[in-house]
This record gives sequence, structure tokens and C-alpha cells, in this order.
Amino acid sequence: MLDATLTATLKTYLERVTEPIELAAALDDSPAAGQTRELLDEIAALSDKITVTTQADERTPSFAIARPGTDIAVRFAGVPLGHEFTSLVLALLQVGGVPPKISDELAQQVRDLPGEHHFETYMSLTCQNCPDVVQALNAMSVLNPRITHVAIEGGAFQDEVAERKILAVPTVYRNGELFGQGRMTLEEIVRKLDTGAEARDAERLAAMEPFDVLVVGGGPAGATAAIYASRKGIRTGILVERFGGQVMDTMSIENFVSVQHTEGPKLSSALEEHVRSYEVEVMELQTARSLRPTAEAGGLASVELTNGAVLQARSVVVATGARWRHMGVPGEEEYRNKGVTFCPHCDGPLFKGKRVAVIGGGNSGIEAAIDLAGVVGHVTVIEFLDELRADAVLQRKLRSLPNVEVILGARTTEVLGNGERVTGLTYEDRATGELKHLDLEGIFVQIGLLPNTDWLGESLALSPRKEIVIDDRGSTSAAGIFAAGDCTTVPYKQIVISMGAGATSALSAFDYLIRTSAPAEEPAPAAVKESAKESVAVS
Repeated sequence: MLDATLTATLKTYLERVTEPIELAAALDDSPAAGQTRELLDEIAALSDKITVTTQADERTPSFAIARPGTDIAVRFAGVPLGHEFTSLVLALLQVGGVPPKISDELAQQVRDLPGEHHFETYMSLTCQNCPDVVQALNAMSVLNPRITHVAIEGGAFQDEVAERKILAVPTVYRNGELFGQGRMTLEEIVRKLDTGAEARDAERLAAMEPFDVLVVGGGPAGATAAIYASRKGIRTGILVERFGGQVMDTMSIENFVSVQHTEGPKLSSALEEHVRSYEVEVMELQTARSLRPTAEAGGLASVELTNGAVLQARSVVVATGARWRHMGVPGEEEYRNKGVTFCPHCDGPLFKGKRVAVIGGGNSGIEAAIDLAGVVGHVTVIEFLDELRADAVLQRKLRSLPNVEVILGARTTEVLGNGERVTGLTYEDRATGELKHLDLEGIFVQIGLLPNTDWLGESLALSPRKEIVIDDRGSTSAAGIFAAGDCTTVPYKQIVISMGAGATSALSAFDYLIRTSAPAEEPAPAAVKESAKESVAVS
């Protein structure tokens, strides 16, 4: 199953294994079970520390990666290829004695978690968000014997998915109860289980000394700003809910100059690694609640967090990015993750053979429709305007697909459902005013972004679209406060533009610090003259 490149790479990784590994498979006569057995045999052939055995399990095909004689094990139900192949490799390494790449403090926090925790994660192999959750829970099960985890490929266990009414991935159950949906980091999961963590965090943050530059946001703009500020040798901090921001939800990136193709999670990981290579105080899982600019140039601005801590800084760079825009119609929130979704790559496989709609005719909407057409039974694109706004090449591809319909001049008015899941939607024909109905099982919303600026209140001047008004230096309406990226009035929301804006804002903040920390008066003439003599003598 593995090509020569993957085989060679995996063999190199497995040379790091120090403990024996048992691959215990539960198989049946299905083709998927045959694939599973083939994959396990290929893995075992690459290391003399790995053996393959069989065992019974409630799910077939599935297999455990276990360390014989211990309680250390993780389990996969289905064949973990695609985005989950990395999860498989990491599970092999960690069960085989290679410690997870997390801080000692976080590892100990996992070991100290009380109680029994049995996790099940439903994922899809095309989901770029799922590996974060799968890998986090796998690492936890290796570190703490009271934690178990099985990663379940939803496409291979459709009956379970239907029974539990799962319409979005990743979906995580703990001890049989719904624990969470969507991307979660290891830190987020631990914090959810360790109820005292947030209070300890708030106390630690509140005790920090003021920063020279405090960056709020960990996307391309925020990460770049932190790097540029730190390189100036000034005290730099960065508040992040998650590194990457919207980039984490981008499946394919093909216009990032000098990199012909990459994926959002990979770029986000690189951003985080780059930031951490500098002397930057990284404060993760933190959300800003309010901003109080300094009353006078050279003073301290304050950023209050949702946990109650208040951080101070001589200058602040706001780079909080944007979020998916919602339709704002009845039924949308009620059926979110019950048929209404925002990620075609993640959730598309859950709608195999079904009828779905894509709301939005821009590039994101048409790309989503093209991707979905290869999985679902039928796609209807609903566009508010009288023409599609996507690039011509995307429109040509869309119209070549036999199972796609485009409805123009349509305004979605309501999402319909049966209380458990989406059953359709109602839209208005804008030309006639007539209301029409579509029977559907899924709705993918792709109508653009909204800036994450609600937390700012009236502290900064905002445009009518709630974007932070900035000048060509990234300066805002408040002294010492700068902004960059998708939360600002900068045109063309692109990764490369956000990075450039992040650099500009950091350099502007540094210039501001220099100017506001300069002596209030010019040196006396005598002092200047004496300094000149010394300079001549030295030269």
C-alpha cells in the first residue's frame, strides 16, 4: 500500500523506536480489512521491534498499537491514510518509546489528570483539522494509562456515524458522551479536563512585566509581527487562540510566492515554529476581551483577557484576523454541525451520495462545489448576485461537472430540518420575489469573512465593515496601537499581504518606541561639543 518514498521515510522514523510494538488487528473478510492487514504487514517488515497479531474488537477492521506488557496503546478503526498517516507514524513512535514533542509541564499535567477517560474520535481522511485532535488524544493515552483513545474513520463506519447523527468532523466522545467538535489542541483538551488550569494561567499572566510590543493574534500577520519585533531585541509577547488562524482551514495554498503548493496546517505549524525560535513570550489559548490604549504617547496600553488577566505594553499590534461569515437566517445556528457546515474538506465525506448546497459563488464557494461534486450525489450552488464571482477557470471546471446546478439571484431565507438534521432550505428568487424550496441533507456556507474586532468596542476607529482603520504604516486611531491583516482595512485579504502588513506594523511599533522614549529636550550645546571631540579622538 505504501509507495517507495513513504516506505523509506517510515523506515527511517522507525529506527528511533526503542520499545517493542505489537500491532493487534481485528479483521473480517472485507476489502478494507485486507487493506489493513497489508498495511500492518508492510509496517512490521520495516522494524524487528514490530510484530503483528490478531485480537477481537467491536469494530472491524481496526487495530491497536500497543507496547506489550503495559497499558500503553492507541487504536485506529479504519485505514489511517490520507491526512491521518502522520497520526499513524506518531503513534508508532510514541508507543515505541519516543516521547511526544510537548513541554515537560504539559506532559506532567496530562499524567496528573484524575479519573478514567475513554475517548472516541470520528474523523475523515480528507479533514485537515482531524489530525490535531487524533494526535493530541493519542499522545495523552500514551502518557496516562487511565486514558484510552480510538480514532474512527467515519467513511468506514457509516452505521455508527448515522446512529450518533454525526455530520461534522472531528467529533469526540468521552465516556460515551459528546465531548467536543472541531479542531482542538492538546492544551485545549487538557484545559477542558483540568478545571483549575485557567485560574492558574490567569494568575501567571497577570504577574508578567509590561511588554515593549504585545501582538494579539497568531495568524500570518501576527506571527510575522512577533518575529520582526523580537529581531529588534525588544521584549515581545504574542497572544494566540491558535496559531495559523484562518490558514488552518485552508486545504490548498498555491499562490504563496516561492512555495508552489502547501497546506494550511503545514504553513501554520511552520509559523509557530518560526515564532518560537525567537525570544517571544508565547501565550496560547488566550482570548482578548478589551483594549485600553494609553492616554498619552509613551504610556502603557492594557489588554484584558477573558480569564480576567490584564497585560500591559508600550505598544500593541492587533492581528486578530477574521472568521467565517454566517447567513444569519432562521435555522442556521440550530442546525450547525447537523448539516450546516463551513468546511467541505473536513465534512464532505460524511455526505457521500447525498444532496447538498453550497452558499456562495466566489472562489471559495466554487472550489467547495468542485471538491464536493466528486463525493456527494448532487451539488446546488446558490449565489445572491446575478452572476458568479469566481475566477473564470473555476467556473469552466464547475460547469463541466454533471452533478452540479447553479442558481443565481437567490437569497437564502431559512434552513429547514426535522429537529435532528438538515432537510432542506428555502430561498427567494430575487427577480420575482417567489419563495422556493430545495430538499437537501447538507449546506456548506462559503460567503466570505467577518473581521474579529467585536472585542475592541470603541477603543479604535472601525470602518462600516467593522475593520480597523489603518494608514500605510499600520497605525490606528490610537497612539501606540497598530494593526495588520484581515481584521483591517487593507485591501485583498491574502496570506502574503497579511505577512507584509505584519512586518510593517512591527517596524512601525519599533519606530514609535524609539520616538516616544527619546529625551524630551535636546542635549546642551556643551555636551554636544564634548561628544564631538570624543568622537574625533576615537576615530
